[in-house]
Amino acid sequence: MLRRIGYGIRIAGELAILTVLILGTRCANYQDVFVGGRIYFVDADCYSRMTRVRLVAEHPGLVVRHHDFENFPAGTSPHTTAPLDYLIVLLAAGLRPLTSQPLDLAGAIVSPLLALAGGWFLWWWSRRISCPGRYGMLLLYSLSAILVHGTALGRPDQQSLLIVLVLVALAAELRLQEKASRGWGIVSGMSWGMALWVSLYEPLILLLALVLALMIVARSSLTARPRRLGWWIFLGIMTLAAVIERRVPVWPESDLFFANWSRSIGELRPVGLTNPIWFYWCSGLLVVSPLFLGLALKRRLFPPAFAGLLALCFLLTLWEARWGYFFALVFLLTIPVQLTLVKPGWLAVGVMTIALLPLLQFWDARLWPNEEISSQDTADRIALTQWRAVASALAGPESAPVLAPWWLAPATAYWSGQPVVAGSSHESLPGIVETARFFLSTSAGEASEILRRHRVRWILAEDGERVAANSAAILGTPAPANALCRRLDGSPLQVPLFLKLARRNGVCTLYRVEYLP
Repeated sequence: MLRRIGYGIRIAGELAILTVLILGTRCANYQDVFVGGRIYFVDADCYSRMTRVRLVAEHPGLVVRHHDFENFPAGTSPHTTAPLDYLIVLLAAGLRPLTSQPLDLAGAIVSPLLALAGGWFLWWWSRRISCPGRYGMLLLYSLSAILVHGTALGRPDQQSLLIVLVLVALAAELRLQEKASRGWGIVSGMSWGMALWVSLYEPLILLLALVLALMIVARSSLTARPRRLGWWIFLGIMTLAAVIERRVPVWPESDLFFANWSRSIGELRPVGLTNPIWFYWCSGLLVVSPLFLGLALKRRLFPPAFAGLLALCFLLTLWEARWGYFFALVFLLTIPVQLTLVKPGWLAVGVMTIALLPLLQFWDARLWPNEEISSQDTADRIALTQWRAVASALAGPESAPVLAPWWLAPATAYWSGQPVVAGSSHESLPGIVETARFFLSTSAGEASEILRRHRVRWILAEDGERVAANSAAILGTPAPANALCRRLDGSPLQVPLFLKLARRNGVCTLYRVEYLP
């Protein structure tokens, strides 16, 4: 009896500590999300997602296949899909009795809750591992900077759902490599199917790479009888997704403007081999991992297919930072095997403790920023609240398209309920280019033509130097000294006659467009 009580206390303690670590790290940015009694999101794309969610909440059963609210008037055919939309709407329904902002609150907390679900699954999945590596794996899942970023508070992005789905899929595949099982086959089929429904990019490449590797080194594991039901479930989910979504993602065009835009997106930038951020993502264990994994492969303690998958994710992360999420996932699943090679057990604990020091350094700087960073964060919060105040005033029953800097366009659309010329995704690139040309224009005729083409009624302007620099980066040309964005911000009396100053605060300037006959 006492043994059972002790076992229960240990289980409860492990889950409590894991829960605190996962939610504590994911919610460390709460001051940026909950500002002045309102809820803000951390990325521009999040506002586009939440505009979709609001449409679904207003029209139950709707599948949003076209965005009329960005890249106006053409709109976009986005790569985002329905599962996360409806997950947020369902969560909001449960929160309605508790808050006056159920939709915003659901969008803010959905990713930390997904991370928590993934952590609990990982804890349950790893319970049969009786070595220090199990706890090292759970600690890395809780503290990894890249995994925290992908599932942070105020980030209702599809990456958070993908992280959990791919984690479950990879864990199931590891079990299937040990022994064919109908149960894990079903889990694998469901998780891979849902991951591909959410995105036909990263999960598709991961699955194809894994299947190819298994065909080379363990073909029988793919066709074993216990796994067949899982494959049928996978095909069923993919068929359902095709019927519901009824569209095919379009690969972005590799033109000059796309290259310029992609350089401004953090997730699309390469990660240098010597960049210390690797240690914040995967701990200092990376230094000795090649040796440990080589020994594990030699002793057949680790499936060769997963070693290949880890190498592929590493190379892809060197190309684009967005692959770091999946590299970290595959890497943390290797930790138990790596630390199994370290004998005795107390030495393995010491190795993992030292390996976690870079992560502790990262969180020390994150939780207790210096005065300069703290002041900048405060200024950014104030700027967003002032921008929101002006954008919200544009709400109304009549359509009144807005032209705003592209990185602020999705938030403007969400707060105002009005369509915007630009957006933050590659599908909105035509509108992004048009806004950049407008802000860098030097003649009233050129500016007027752009406004007429997009039927713009309102213009929102901010810091002229920032807008000039970002617009010039998109177009790949120097910003003229007399660019319109500088006059919109600093000299309202020198703007073209068809632009009428309507409102101004410390950050934002609003102009009403009055077209000349």
